[in-house]
Amino acid sequence: MSGNIFRIAVRKFDPFEKAIQLFWENFCRETGCMLQLEMVPMDLHPLYHSILKDGGLQNGQWDVAHINTDWLAEAVEKGALEELSAWIGASPPENFPNGWSASLLGMQRFENRVYGLPFHNGPECFIYRKDLFESEEEQKAFAALYGKRLVVPQTWDDLMEVAAFFNRPEQGLYGTAFAGFPDGHNTVFDFCLQVWTRGGDILDAQNRVQLYSPQAVEGMQFYREALRNTRAIHPESPVFDSVQLGMAFANGNVAMMVNWFGFASMSDVYEKSNVKGKVDIANVPMGMGGEPVSLNAYWMYSLGSGSVHKQTAYDFIRYATTAQNDKLLTLCGGIGCRKSTWSDDEINSMVPYYHKLDILHRNAKSLPRMANWSSIADVVDALVLEVMNSDKDIETLLIQAQQKVDVLLR
Repeated sequence: MSGNIFRIAVRKFDPFEKAIQLFWENFCRETGCMLQLEMVPMDLHPLYHSILKDGGLQNGQWDVAHINTDWLAEAVEKGALEELSAWIGASPPENFPNGWSASLLGMQRFENRVYGLPFHNGPECFIYRKDLFESEEEQKAFAALYGKRLVVPQTWDDLMEVAAFFNRPEQGLYGTAFAGFPDGHNTVFDFCLQVWTRGGDILDAQNRVQLYSPQAVEGMQFYREALRNTRAIHPESPVFDSVQLGMAFANGNVAMMVNWFGFASMSDVYEKSNVKGKVDIANVPMGMGGEPVSLNAYWMYSLGSGSVHKQTAYDFIRYATTAQNDKLLTLCGGIGCRKSTWSDDEINSMVPYYHKLDILHRNAKSLPRMANWSSIADVVDALVLEVMNSDKDIETLLIQAQQKVDVLLR
């Protein structure tokens, strides 16, 4: 790599790109850094392949990269990441570690070794148009049709009933949508939420991955029926990733969705949003016998083990995670990770539910931290695709997927 170029691999998303550009310009202005920034935004699969499969963090291609918690164990096992304990000890980030929730510092810690600092978070939650639910006209129409009051859905069945009510394609409005694009993340997260919210788990008593369970059968049956319900769901759900789903909601085309908290916040701060001031959040719907559960996965700044600019890379990461810049990320449309941002008066005046992040984190579960998780996620991806796109028996599909995972775990 060129000696005067500083390269950052960024998860492709306008608010992320805007924030990183601002951070870098301010960092250079304040420190006198003369390196030229080359920021490369990438979608999930290209980002994963570039930083890990192709060895970009080890061979010096990337100085800094956004890395998802799903990939951490693999990255650490490959030696792709610079261990940050010594750097943190010599020059700790502002108010480290007390400035962050413990739920955002655990996944990157392996015993006493630290491999990243939080960049963007926001557990999955239920995001909805509060203006629709608060409308007297909508309330009367719903009561006339269903003989009961229109309320925010508590269960998955409630969700589909209310989605059918709000589904008005002739007005460009669909009741709900899912992010069904097979990228090793969206469908995997949906699978886990369907199991968890029905009282099941994806790990057995020996902490081995468990795909086949009564809750998984029930959840996948619901998922198949939901994705095919043309009277309630956005027709592009099978090709939406979470970003595209979030944009559809911000455009005013979706009444309700389960998605990352960040897409609720974005809908209130994104300059092109059509639903500013009309958004609120609630718990993810439940199945019978289940309970409210969120999913905690987050993005971090990581320092490439092969970087030739390690001091600058650490200094930049430390700078980008200050309280001021954490708030600035939020103002750009991302989700700050510091407790100070969650409770900030200005932020909560713009996004009135921002303080709820603390509660969401308390009820959040994380995916297993495994070096071969990406391979297991591929199996889950393929499983959910078969559920969506075929009429094959779901119990059989789950048994077959379990057999494939068992081979990977040997």
